[in-house]
Amino acid sequence: MKITIIGAGPGGYEAAIMAAKLGAEVTVIEKSEVGGTCLNFGCIPTKALLASKDVLTTSLEAEKFGVFNDHTTTDLKQIIERKDKIVSGLVKGIEFLFESNGINLVRGIGKLIDSKTVEVQRIDGRVETLVSDKILLATGSVPICPEMFHYDGKKVITSIEALALKTPPKSMIVVGGGVIGCELGQFFAQMGTKITIVEMADQILSSEDESVAKQLVRQFKREKIKVLTANAITDVKVQDSGVVVTLKKGELLEAELMLLSIGRSSYSKGLNLEELGIKVDTKGQIEVNESLETSVKGIYAVGDLISTPYLAHVASKEGIIAAENMLGNNKTGVHKAIPRCVYTDPQVAAVGLTEKEAQQKGISYKTGSFDFRSLGKAQIIGKIQGQVKIIVNEHDVIIGASIIGPEATDLLTELTMAVHLGLTAEVLGDVIHPHPTLSEAIMEALHDVHGKSINKVLMRL
Repeated sequence: MKITIIGAGPGGYEAAIMAAKLGAEVTVIEKSEVGGTCLNFGCIPTKALLASKDVLTTSLEAEKFGVFNDHTTTDLKQIIERKDKIVSGLVKGIEFLFESNGINLVRGIGKLIDSKTVEVQRIDGRVETLVSDKILLATGSVPICPEMFHYDGKKVITSIEALALKTPPKSMIVVGGGVIGCELGQFFAQMGTKITIVEMADQILSSEDESVAKQLVRQFKREKIKVLTANAITDVKVQDSGVVVTLKKGELLEAELMLLSIGRSSYSKGLNLEELGIKVDTKGQIEVNESLETSVKGIYAVGDLISTPYLAHVASKEGIIAAENMLGNNKTGVHKAIPRCVYTDPQVAAVGLTEKEAQQKGISYKTGSFDFRSLGKAQIIGKIQGQVKIIVNEHDVIIGASIIGPEATDLLTELTMAVHLGLTAEVLGDVIHPHPTLSEAIMEALHDVHGKSINKVLMRL
């Protein structure tokens, strides 16, 4: 079985390795570095910067732990160099995995000719034709840059340029209070940049629980990050000195740079979808069935090209499912419990429904919650802000959960598994959680669903 994959991001490279392990002869076409946006311009480099920010925060708070620093400074150039080194190492790791699994990596741009043929414009100028039994499309997405914002990569930038800055700007307007805007906004604020976040929705992190967004806004205010919600930009002027923005409510904002973080759109340019009759929806996303096969038999699509959430771990899972199906197995997409993570400080993590979504669906539900400040481990490490919140339906089945607080993104896995497996709060709450750990906050929130949180009751006395 010969398989050709266009795109070596999380969906493409994991599909390639899985297909190779299942015995396929695999060729991957990639115009840039393997690893896609996630590894090169998204998840990994962003978190590398945030790790440096966390070290700075710890250093500045060291005296609380009886540790004294005479001098603490930052060097963005060195932070960026460390990030680049991490990214480079992981890129080489994927290339090694390709080599060790016998995967052929072709550097170039792929174009569909028919259901079995891909034409490749190689970066060395040669044109190559590849014929295979199955084809997987995994070209990912690109930042949305509406014309009105005058994106130039210099004064008006996206996360791609932000991750390469060698010196922090004096000021920055962040357009969009989603994951990217909140993470990079907080990072640059810690580097000394005056940050203003402008969000059209009523809250930042608009898809998350309202209580979570409110807690994060409180933290941002403590860090002197200005947050403007329920507002929109009506005009943008790019000048030599920076950017001048007019808001819908009449306010003028000026900054050295403006960061666009208003979302991403599927990148299918040049794939030849229309000519082959591959169906796309009104948003330009490729339509697929449960096996992730497109309307043209033998051609599959995963990740940001389709209508599932634009998340690296979703693309990875879909890539593995697609590989299995291309090799004749019968796998279907599993999207019941998709974890959502934001690496701000405090971290935000959620899975399943929010309270608002449960209300909109007319679901009868109950909640349980527990504040980290009531937890011994949180007191020990000096990170007491935040809480765990659990949502269950009328049958006590966990249908949603959110965490804001220390290590929330790692803690979420337990609750993601619960939503995936349809566990009840009673069953999961009966699991013994080690002491002292942050995971005890989950246990207490589960008990609180039934009014049985021992430590929450003690804190009320």
